Amino acid sequence: MNIENIEAFVYINHYGSFNKAADVLYISQPTVTARIHSLERELDCRVFDRVGKQINLTDKGRQFLPYAQQILQVYQSGKHQVQSKGLVPDELRIGSTISVSNYLMPQLLVHLKGAYPNLNIKLTTAPTEVLIDKLKARDIDLAFIRKVVNPAIQAYPFCEDPISLYVYEGHPLAQARRASIQDIRRETLVFFECGSLDWLRLHRVFESMEQPPDIVYQVDNLETAKKLVLRKAGIAFLPALSVQEEVAAGILTRVEIAETEGISLRTSLISLNGEYAGFIQTLLELGTGNQLNRLIV
Repeated sequence: MNIENIEAFVYINHYGSFNKAADVLYISQPTVTARIHSLERELDCRVFDRVGKQINLTDKGRQFLPYAQQILQVYQSGKHQVQSKGLVPDELRIGSTISVSNYLMPQLLVHLKGAYPNLNIKLTTAPTEVLIDKLKARDIDLAFIRKVVNPAIQAYPFCEDPISLYVYEGHPLAQARRASIQDIRRETLVFFECGSLDWLRLHRVFESMEQPPDIVYQVDNLETAKKLVLRKAGIAFLPALSVQEEVAAGILTRVEIAETEGISLRTSLISLNGEYAGFIQTLLELGTGNQLNRLIV
């Protein structure tokens, strides 16, 4: 089976257009069409339904898609590994969301430098969408982001940071360390809003309550939310990594709430077409190992 046919199939599905896929692949639209026809002959089935300008996967195409994506990613990773010839660049440009930059990158960069003593590291902090654009433009080499769906980008699950309720020292819930979601309905809530699906799950929990909590402060900065809690302005749901020092010092306390258990912020490590496999492996060993797990308290 021709890898170029599979590549055309994956890109057409992602962009929803033969023309857009042709532009991204730097080939003509008739060539893209010819590759799909060739793939359909190999599979002995149609993979797309074409109704005017609308492109939809057929049932067979939908079944084949995850296999095609996996084949393409494995091929691209293997191609890069062979072409790199084991050479280690002098500089690695890493992108990161602000929360990862604040609470994970110091440990990660030290770990990476220990594995590659001669490596110079450049860190760029930006929102997920900006980092994806920078990666595609090759302005950065790797990035830590929340979520990505793009056929040209390889994503590796890196870590999950549990989201829990935290209260300040002396708060009535600090001693019990356990409460129901109904217990916070009269509390002043500081809500950190980062726009991810993980936080939307918290909104759904609130919406299911007869009397939702009073969100007095809604902020888009994690440090601001944490400092409002430290000033006893309210209590807040926060990721564990952001409060590890304050919990260790006893000035913030985690309160267990059954209704919100299992909600966490997911971080992925991404690269373009599986490049920089050696660095990725080094970082993933830390992300899935005990060293990082000990940071999430």
